[in-house]
Amino acid sequence: MPLRFAGMLSLLLGLLAPLPCPAQQEAVFPVWITCNTPAPDHVVVSWVSPTPGDSRVELRMPDGTTRRVYVPGRRKLHHVKVPLGEPHPGMYRYRVQTGKLASPWWEFQGLGGKQLRVAVVANWHRHVPLRALAADRPHLLLTAGDNIPNLHSLCGVGKRGCIEPYLKLVRAYRELFRSVIFLPALGNHDKQIRPRGRRFPPEPVYDVAAEAFCRFVELPGEERWWHLDVPWFEVRFVALDLHHTADQGTTWQSASPADRNSRQYAWYRALMAKGPRYTITLYNEKHSLVRQLAGGIWWPLLQKNTLCVAGFGHFAERAATAGVTFYNTSLRGTGDRYPDPHSQFLASQDNYLLITLDRSQRPVRLQVEIKNLEGKVLDRMFFLRSDPPRMVP
Repeated sequence: MPLRFAGMLSLLLGLLAPLPCPAQQEAVFPVWITCNTPAPDHVVVSWVSPTPGDSRVELRMPDGTTRRVYVPGRRKLHHVKVPLGEPHPGMYRYRVQTGKLASPWWEFQGLGGKQLRVAVVANWHRHVPLRALAADRPHLLLTAGDNIPNLHSLCGVGKRGCIEPYLKLVRAYRELFRSVIFLPALGNHDKQIRPRGRRFPPEPVYDVAAEAFCRFVELPGEERWWHLDVPWFEVRFVALDLHHTADQGTTWQSASPADRNSRQYAWYRALMAKGPRYTITLYNEKHSLVRQLAGGIWWPLLQKNTLCVAGFGHFAERAATAGVTFYNTSLRGTGDRYPDPHSQFLASQDNYLLITLDRSQRPVRLQVEIKNLEGKVLDRMFFLRSDPPRMVP
C-alpha cells in the first residue's frame, strides 16, 4: 500500500473512531465537586484534562431539565460553577467535557430531602478503604485537616502551587469525589513544602498561604477559612485555618495568624455574632489549645457552637465543657492519645464522624456518630439546641 494512501486511511479511521470507552475516560478525568459560596445553590465541578482545552458541564436536574455551562479558553485544570436553584431531594446527573473528550454520566445527591448526612474525616495520610463511609451515602464530605501527607514528596522541595498530592487523593477515591460535595479544612500537612526536621530551618517549612490547596479546591470566601449555611436544616459549617499554633512566628509556622488583630479572628468574630440553630466549626488543632489561643480570645466564640471538630490527634474522642461538645476524628486512629481535660469518650480506632440532621421533626434534630472504618458505631449523641446534649443508648 502506498505510504500516502496509508496515511490518508489512518487519518480517516482516526476521525471515525469513537470516544474512549467509559473506563478509559474515567482514567482521564479525575473529578471532584465543591461549592464556593456560603449557600449551596450551586456546585463547582472540577477536573483535570490530559491536554489543555475548554470546559463544559452538562447537568440534568431531578425535575428532568438540563443546564449547560461553557467556559471558553484552554486549560488543563477546570473549575466550572453550575447553578442548582431551589434545593431538590433527588439525584443530579452530570458529565464534563474538554474538547471532544467527554466523561461518562455521574450522579450526586441533592440537599433538599428530609435528612442531611455529613461525613467528616481527618488525617488522610493513608488511602484506607472507605466502603462503610460510602455506604452511609453522605450528601457532604467535610474534613478537619491533613488531607494529604505533604506537598514536597511528589512536588519537590519548596514548590508551592503543585497539586499532584491532591490529585493522587482524588484518583484513589474516584467514586467518592465525583458523587459527594467536598469541603475540606486545612491542616499543616496540606501546606508542607519542606521536611520539618528537628530544629527551625532557615527557610519556611510550610506555605502559610496554602497556594496548592486554594488552586485545587474551590471553597467559599477566603478558602483558608470558610463557612457554608444550609438554612433549611438550620445548620452552619465553619472551617478555620488553625494547626500547630505554638509555631506562630517561626519557620515552622503553618497556620494563618490568629491573634486579636488577625483577619481570620475578625472574620470569625463577625460570623459568630449571629447564627442558625446549629453551628459546627472544624480545625486541625488541639481543642484545649484553641480554647486558650491568643490569651483566650477564641473561647467565647467557640462557646457559640454546638460542636467543634478537630483532626489534631490520631484517635477518636468526644469531650464536653461549657455546653459545647468537642470531637476529634482521624482515619489513622491508632497513634498517641492526648485526651482533652473534659474527655467523655476516647478510643484508639481508625474512625470518621457521621453527622445527621433530620428536619422531619421540629426543631431539627442533630445526631453525631463516631464510626470505625467497618461502620460500627463507637459513640452516638443527639442534640437539640434548647436541651442539654443527651446520650442515645
